[in-house]
Amino acid sequence: MELDCVRTGLPYQSKSCLRKKVQSGLQSLLIVLIGTAMFVSTAAHAQRAKPTEDQVKAAYVFNFGKFVKWPPSSAVTRDSAFAICVFDDDPFGTALESSLANQSLDGKPLAIRRLKKPQDAAGCRILYISSGQERNLQEILAVAKESSVLTVSDIPDFSKRGGIIEFILIDNRVRFEINIARAKSADLVLSSELLKVAFTVRRSAGSGG
Repeated sequence: MELDCVRTGLPYQSKSCLRKKVQSGLQSLLIVLIGTAMFVSTAAHAQRAKPTEDQVKAAYVFNFGKFVKWPPSSAVTRDSAFAICVFDDDPFGTALESSLANQSLDGKPLAIRRLKKPQDAAGCRILYISSGQERNLQEILAVAKESSVLTVSDIPDFSKRGGIIEFILIDNRVRFEINIARAKSADLVLSSELLKVAFTVRRSAGSGG
């Protein structure tokens, strides 16, 4: 059994201790990156008001794109823009546009697209599904899976119902769960660094995984 470097007073010299220190540092850095990166460019505003829950979620949605690989053969990979999509009833209002203006991902300019019907999801890299679309959830997820779309939502039990990333509130902080089995079935590769900072990682596509 490996010893706890801090509890035993051992210096960070062994490979085990060094690995623990590096992993801890990476996890802390990633949490800061995902949670706050999009607000650096609006520091003046952040000093006046704490980011809202929707602004934090908008930042997460953008930063998820940095830790996902889409299949080269996918139509969205060949698109000239990196499309982040929401339906017309999205909760973000202007938060997405104001937070993501002039940004790029995967070497492509970012495009915010608002959808009107489930079939439109086929042209997206990342799709945020609001609670207003719960009645269409299974149809949307079926289209998204076939088109290698990263699905994100705060619909209860989203990660158990076929979604990939579900927002949850823990102690009034926005966290997220990942269903890695659903990501694999959509031919998406999620970075191990993203998995490290998820609150829960489900490894079964079915409920309770």
